[in-house]
Amino acid sequence: MQGKVAIVTGGARGIGRAVVLELARAGARVVVNYRSSSEQAVALAHEVDGRAVQADVSTSEGCEALVAAASELGAIHALVNNAGITDDGLVMRMRDPQWDEVMRVNAGSTFRMCRAVLPAMARARAGAIVNIGSVSALRGNAGQVNYSASKAAMIALTRSLALEMARRSVRVNAVCPGFIQTDMTAELPEKSQQMAVDRIPMRRMGQPEDVAPMVRFLCSDESAYVTGQVFVVDGGLSV
Repeated sequence: MQGKVAIVTGGARGIGRAVVLELARAGARVVVNYRSSSEQAVALAHEVDGRAVQADVSTSEGCEALVAAASELGAIHALVNNAGITDDGLVMRMRDPQWDEVMRVNAGSTFRMCRAVLPAMARARAGAIVNIGSVSALRGNAGQVNYSASKAAMIALTRSLALEMARRSVRVNAVCPGFIQTDMTAELPEKSQQMAVDRIPMRRMGQPEDVAPMVRFLCSDESAYVTGQVFVVDGGLSV
């Protein structure tokens, strides 16, 4: 990916950070998107000789501003839709804002970022989009109907968009991580974390660095004949 421009939304921490580092090692010029993690994003962008861009990708305006900033570095080759949130709760107690916000940030930002970046990719007849889903979209998770539904929507978007863009040589794939050690999973009670590990055949939680190489592969020309696919990185949890 030498010299190619890549955008990673939610790129300052966790899986996003690992993806930024992986793409940079492959030679890409990486745009680190963030909403509030300014210090981490700026430091990471400096480390990889990239650019940190603050933008709320759950809004059309934020997506368009991010793409415009990234385009200043050159033609955008890859987009990794990683930005996401959780707001867990049982359905009977879940409030409308809990549902709406998780869907808006997770599924909505993916749609809006794809829409913003695709015109240039279509004209160039080249590009790769990788959407970061979740194993929760494939097997469900009690207490996370909003999160699971938002990630399932991302998978459906991936497959449909892949069909739309295949003739333009723009590839769209998804990666679904399992339980990965990030700030998000760190918020779970210790008992819940241990219960999760007990369900994983490999008997450990994954690391962000376990996910990043798959994303890099799908962004690179090594996967030039791969589109519309969902790749699970979960230690065997979904088997």
